[in-house]
Amino acid sequence: MKKKIVVLFAIVLLTLTGCTKYLSDDNNKRVVNDKTGQNLTANILCLPEDQELLDEYKRYEGNLKVKLDELPKCTNMKIYEKKSYNGLWVGLFVRPLAWCIIQLGKIFNNYGISVMLIGLIIRLLMLPVSAKTAKQQENMKSIQPEMERIEKKYANKTDQESMMKKSQETLALYQKYNINPMSSCLVSFIQLPIFFAFLEAINRVPAIFENYFWKFQLGTTPLVGIKQGNYYYIILIVLILVFTALSFRHSMSSMSSSPEQVKQTKYMLIFMTVFIGIASFQLPSAIALYWVVTNAFNVVQMELMKKRG
Repeated sequence: MKKKIVVLFAIVLLTLTGCTKYLSDDNNKRVVNDKTGQNLTANILCLPEDQELLDEYKRYEGNLKVKLDELPKCTNMKIYEKKSYNGLWVGLFVRPLAWCIIQLGKIFNNYGISVMLIGLIIRLLMLPVSAKTAKQQENMKSIQPEMERIEKKYANKTDQESMMKKSQETLALYQKYNINPMSSCLVSFIQLPIFFAFLEAINRVPAIFENYFWKFQLGTTPLVGIKQGNYYYIILIVLILVFTALSFRHSMSSMSSSPEQVKQTKYMLIFMTVFIGIASFQLPSAIALYWVVTNAFNVVQMELMKKRG
């Protein structure tokens, strides 16, 4: 559970800061789009298509991390382009994902649908890995009584022989239940770069934030949307809170049922739900929609795995 909290915390922080570089004025103050409340990205991958937004970028061109005359229109962006702003991270992960968002956006004529669909496709591709992780968690839960017995058995012993026996018994227990302690690290190693790159791809394609999905302007933050009188953004905040809480609740169910651990986990659940709820007021709607859809998918996935036993 603690690992999941760290991962979610990291995703929120990366979404708000991360590898995406934000545009600053000459006083080192972030440049904000007055219409949407969105912090403008300094290392965009393609040109904005809205003329007012493009003029805003030209105004601060000296503070950009890229040269505007080197950038294509977002609809003309290629999956690979050898430029000075393309490092290995961008070339292998961010740009291909950004290109996929744009191409799917052309098909559906909507970048909101594109962002949500690609988020779901990534989740589906990660499904075998997620299923293995869930199985490992269930196995860890099964061995908790035996793990506690081993801990009690060697609680007051610090000599080398006792520590060696403790390690051997623990390893034998892992082997008995087919548990690999390193698998969760491997899963994070596989998943996190893709999820982080996808969030960065969204942030670095300005055309996404110029588009609409239903009542939501994709660059507008819920806080600004509500201030402008669009109360549909409240629905977005509620959905983020609901599916975040449900996702954590499912994670709790796979843990040990010891009263102390359950109590700690409940406090973590409340804290992280409140934290993400507050942070979501500052998320552009495109990222908020991605968050809702992928977390809803995660909840359904865990329910199905739970029923399959």
